[in-house]
Amino acid sequence: MLAPNFHSLKLPTMDVEKVFHMKEGQGEASYARNSSSQKKGIELVKHVTVAAVVDLFLSKAPQCFAIADLGCSSGPNTLSVIRNIIDVIDERCGIISCPTPEFQVFLNDLPTNDFNSIFMALSEFYGSIKKNGKREDPPSVFVSGVPGSFYGRLFPSRSLHFIHSSFSLHWLSRVPPAIYDENGKSLNKGKMCVTGSSPPAVAKAYLMQFQEDFNLFLRSRSEELISGGRMVLTLLGRGSEKHMERGQATYWELLGQAFAFLVSSGEVEQEKVDTYDVHFYAPSMDEVKHVVQMEGSFSIDCLEMFEIGGDGRTSVGRNGRATAKAIRAIQESMILHHFGEGIIDGLFEQYAEILDVELAKEEIKVPNLLVVLRKSA
Repeated sequence: MLAPNFHSLKLPTMDVEKVFHMKEGQGEASYARNSSSQKKGIELVKHVTVAAVVDLFLSKAPQCFAIADLGCSSGPNTLSVIRNIIDVIDERCGIISCPTPEFQVFLNDLPTNDFNSIFMALSEFYGSIKKNGKREDPPSVFVSGVPGSFYGRLFPSRSLHFIHSSFSLHWLSRVPPAIYDENGKSLNKGKMCVTGSSPPAVAKAYLMQFQEDFNLFLRSRSEELISGGRMVLTLLGRGSEKHMERGQATYWELLGQAFAFLVSSGEVEQEKVDTYDVHFYAPSMDEVKHVVQMEGSFSIDCLEMFEIGGDGRTSVGRNGRATAKAIRAIQESMILHHFGEGIIDGLFEQYAEILDVELAKEEIKVPNLLVVLRKSA
């Protein structure tokens, strides 16, 4: 059988750049109030981020230090990262008696991101820098929003010193078109992304899409970073080459159970569920390493895995309702686009109940990958 021509098929996929974003605002269901797991991840790798920033600054000593946070989202986490970077450089400059540089900060996410929430928090952010500066004259900081996909160029050539991206690179640029047959039907029926029970062709399609996207990400950043510039990246991953471990896939499978309950109660059609596919892929360390080596612009300073509980804890994390709210804050925009508003509350009520039962048996620990890259000369 001939391979399908994806350009001529009407595939049931969404335009990610126009649809996907974390839940906006500051309300009870917002990402800003349901991103403790991401915050914990940032805290766990803070020492690595600080070490990379200090080493880079001491080797380059720029008068203006240019930072980009890619996939910044809309909660407080992105400004906390920037604040940590500014504080550590300002402190180090005080120790070695040199002027603190100016800071140019670029916050990037898709155009649908709630940038307004970030901009509204800047007044307090600037005020805290002035209040807590290590020297009599606080650092000068200039923050800009940069809407657009990081799977492509965002900044002028050799304009950045340091790039940070936290919990974003597991989101692909699109659902892999190769998971659909010649009739536009998903080969991954009954599942939203690749899991241990997905056909091998689906796992291959998702891996190929990750390789394509991550290669483009690296190639774009290699143009934008100065020689010797650094990137600190964290993303959801998996601890083995298979997709069967208890971790990322478990959350998707349990969400599938919540959808199945709504189907059984007549609240949503099975066909509608079968056509819901997401642009998510959790790579292994070897898969990340392979793409970095093949692209060739960066050397790997660090590549390791760490785990976080689903509700943001590193030990016991068994709060089903908190976990459901955190995942809703991430998934809501896509679910609303595909299903409409009618099922969203009932779906996540059911999901919380399923998570409570599952987490009472055993915690779900989520593997995360930490990658520190150095731009080659």
